[in-house]
Amino acid sequence: MLVKTLGSAVQGVDAMTVTVEATVGPGVKMAMVGLPDNAVRESIDRIRTAIQHNHYQWPKGRLVINMAPADVRKEGSAYDLCLAISIMATNGQIRNKDLSQYMIMGELSLDGSVHPVRGVLPIAMHARKLGMQGFLLPVQNASEAAIVKDLDIIPVRHLREAVDYLNGRAEISPVQKDTRSLFVEAQKESTEDFADVKGQVATKRALEIAAAGGHNVVMVGPPGSGKTMLAKRVRSILPPLTLREALETTKIHSVAGLLGSNASLMATRPFRSPHHTISDVALVGGGSFPQPGEISLAHHGVLFLDELPEFRRGVLEVMRQPLEDRKVNVSRARLTVEFPANFMLVASMNPCPCGHYTNPGRVCTCSPRDIRRYLSRVSGPLMDRIDLQIEVPPVKYDQLASTQKEESSESIRLRVEEARIIQNMRFKKHPRIHSNSMMTSALVREYCQTDPQSLLLLKSAIESLGLSARAYDRILKVSRTIADLEKSEKIVASHVAEAIGYRNLDRSTWAG
Repeated sequence: MLVKTLGSAVQGVDAMTVTVEATVGPGVKMAMVGLPDNAVRESIDRIRTAIQHNHYQWPKGRLVINMAPADVRKEGSAYDLCLAISIMATNGQIRNKDLSQYMIMGELSLDGSVHPVRGVLPIAMHARKLGMQGFLLPVQNASEAAIVKDLDIIPVRHLREAVDYLNGRAEISPVQKDTRSLFVEAQKESTEDFADVKGQVATKRALEIAAAGGHNVVMVGPPGSGKTMLAKRVRSILPPLTLREALETTKIHSVAGLLGSNASLMATRPFRSPHHTISDVALVGGGSFPQPGEISLAHHGVLFLDELPEFRRGVLEVMRQPLEDRKVNVSRARLTVEFPANFMLVASMNPCPCGHYTNPGRVCTCSPRDIRRYLSRVSGPLMDRIDLQIEVPPVKYDQLASTQKEESSESIRLRVEEARIIQNMRFKKHPRIHSNSMMTSALVREYCQTDPQSLLLLKSAIESLGLSARAYDRILKVSRTIADLEKSEKIVASHVAEAIGYRNLDRSTWAG
C-alpha cells in the first residue's frame, strides 16, 4: 500500500512542500531515498522505537520511503512525526483518507513524545497558501503557528494523540489566536526610555534624525559617556512595527529557533547586540545549512555593534553589501537562499586605544600613529555607508546631578512618526522605499534638490573633507530627513550644514 504524507522544508525564510511516500513490498531490508541527511536517516531507529513502545506494529516486509523532491536535501529531526504517520498508514493502522490535507511536522522521542521544531510560522503560511485543512505540530509550536488564519492548528503532545486524531477516535480543538489584539496589546510593553539619559542633547538630536530617516549612525566618545545607554534606547523612538513587518520579523526568528515555546507574534522591534568576537557567518548568515545571521535577526530593528574597531576587519567588511541591498544572498553548491536584512546600524567606538583622545578631563596616552591605526580598523568604504558620525562628549557633573526632567522617548517618537508619514507619502509610488535612507541616487536627485547657498556648503565640505560620491549622497539624505522633521518641503542651507556636521570622522583634525 502506497501512502503519501506532507511535510515541509525551509529554505531561507520561505517553506516548500516535502512529500513523504512510503510503501511495503516483498523483502527485508529498508530503504530511504530522496536526499535525506544523516539526521533524517538516523530518525528511523527513533521512529521504530516510538511506534513499538506504544504497542503499534512496525510494517512487515521491505519498507521503502521516498522524500520528494529528490534534489532538495532533507535535514534535521523535524520530519519524525510525518515519517511515523506515513509508515503506520502503510499497514492500515491509520485509515484517514485525507492525509494530503494535513501538514505534519514534529520531532519524536523514544517514548513517542513530540518535541518542538524550527520554522513553524513559514510552514504554516505555506500550508495555508496551498489550501490545506490543517497542520499537525508539537503543542509548544502551536501559538506561533496560530498567527496564520484559515488553517486548523492541531497541537499534539504524543504520537498516540496524532494517531487517535487522524483515526477519528479523539477530538483536538484547533488553537486560535486573535492576532491583531495580541499584537496591539504586546506593543504596550514598556521599553528603555530616553528620559533616563542625562544631558547629551546633541547626541539625542542626532539619534532622532537617524530614527526619522532610518539612517545608520556611529557614536564616538570616551568610556562612560553613555554610548551604550543611548544605543539601547534607539528602538524606543522608532515607529511601532506594522503587522506586515511583525510577520516578516517573526518568520526570521522562527527559522532561527529563537521564539521559544508558546511564543507568538513579535510586536516590538528587535535589538541585536553581538559580541565583537562574532564570526562573519554568525553576523551575516550562512553555514553548511544556511541560517539567518545577526543582521537578519535585526530585520526591521536595530543592530548595535559596540566597540566597532574591536570587530575583525573581515567580519565588518561582509556587511558592506547588506547595508546597501538590505538583504543577504548565501550561495552554496546546491542552493542559493536570501535572507532579508533591512536594519538600522547603530555602532559605538572609542576615539583612540586608551579612549580619552576627546576627553577634556583626562590625558590621552596614545600617539597620533596609534590613533590612526586604531581608527583604520574600520575601513573607509564601510564608514561611507554610515550616514551620521557623531561625537559623544563626557557628561558633566552638573548634568548628572540635575533634577530636571529629560524628554521622554514617547515625545521624540511622535516627531519621528510624523517625519515617517511625510516619507511614506513621498515614496508611495516606490513600494520598496520606506525611508529617506533607502533612496537610490535617482531619487536623491529628484527629492533632495538644494538652493545655491546649500550647494556652496556642499562644495566646500567635499573639497575640505575629501568626501566620496556615496558620502555626498548620504549628506543629502540626512538633509532631507532634517527638513522632514521641520516639515519643510525644501532643503535649505541650515539643513545641509547640520548634516555636514554629522560627518565627524571625515575631519582632518582627527588623529592629529
